[in-house]
Formats: sequence, structure tokens, C-alpha cells
Amino acid sequence: MAGVKDYVNNKVGENREQIEYHVEQILKLIGEDTEREGLLETPARVTRMYEEIFAGYEVDPKDVLGVTFDENHEELVIVKDIVYYSQCEHHMAPFFGKVHIGYVPSGKIAGLSKLARLVEAVTRRLQVQERITSQIADIMVEALEPNGVMVVVEGEHLCMCARGVKKPGSKTVTSAVRGSFRSDSAQRSEFLSLIKE
Repeated sequence: MAGVKDYVNNKVGENREQIEYHVEQILKLIGEDTEREGLLETPARVTRMYEEIFAGYEVDPKDVLGVTFDENHEELVIVKDIVYYSQCEHHMAPFFGKVHIGYVPSGKIAGLSKLARLVEAVTRRLQVQERITSQIADIMVEALEPNGVMVVVEGEHLCMCARGVKKPGSKTVTSAVRGSFRSDSAQRSEFLSLIKE
């Protein structure tokens, strides 16, 4: 199964010339001299960056967990501190942080690296943190049919740190709770305590 990073020949690559042209036009419109040495290759560099940071559009996140394994393990499984980088759909400014995923299997498990690939598939596109959190949880439920899923996402948003209210260092935390985690407060507490260790 290919990972998100394998999809560099995506729509951005197909539209390379147009994107480079428009980046150059933006530079001119903000008052820059696009002929100065430091900016000569900027439109091409920005386009190559877009290929990477928007590679999630080339992957259906549901397909990432397509291969599962039958396993009778019915205790909590956690993959924590999965680093992600995304782009705010409101300002196209970066935001980044960590995702923590916990689930209680009901006969099927996923390869651990697949959870990190799921995070990449969901985050490498224009997003909001709340949607990232819900999408990861919902895809886990659909693919694995676990007894429960809990996802916690931490994020630092440049649209809040570098502009607007300008509060650097502020973090946003979102969570999504499905299945047994909704009704079992002990299970939620165990997950939250383990991701803090």
C-alpha cells in the first residue's frame, strides 16, 4: 500500500505551470520584484512544496486501513505522538502538532504504521483541526469496527500565532470519542493518562 509521500505526481504536478504563474503574480501584487535573485526560483519551489503538503488529495484515507489482521486482542491499543503538518483552509497558513489514537479491537487490528499513514492522508490537505479529529475516528470505526475509538489532536496554528490575535505558543486540543469510550469513563481516563506519559 503506497503512503501519502509516494503521491508526489499529483494534481499540483499536473498544473505546475499554472500554479507557478499564479505564485509569481501574487509576488508581484504584494509589491515584490520577481526578477531579484532570491525570488527567481520561488514559484517553482512553492509548487514543489504544494506537491508535498497537499499530497493527501491523491489518497482516499479509507484505503489506508484497507489491510487489517484478525486478532483476538481486546485491550486498548494506542499509537501516540504522531506528528502532523497541515494547512488551515481559512488562511492557508500551516498548523501542526501531534495526534494520539487509541482503540479497543473487536477482532481486527491494523498495522501500526497504517495509523500514521491515516494521519498523513487526512492532514495533507486544506483542513480544520476539528475535522481531522472526527475523520480519523470515523475512518477507524468504519475500517476496524472496534469496540471503541478515541482520538486526541493537539495543534499550533500559525493563523492564530502569527496573525490576528498573535498568541504564539497557544495550543488547540480536540477529541473524538466513539463506541465504548463514550460510556466508559475509566477507559477514557486510561487513554488520557497513557498519552501524557
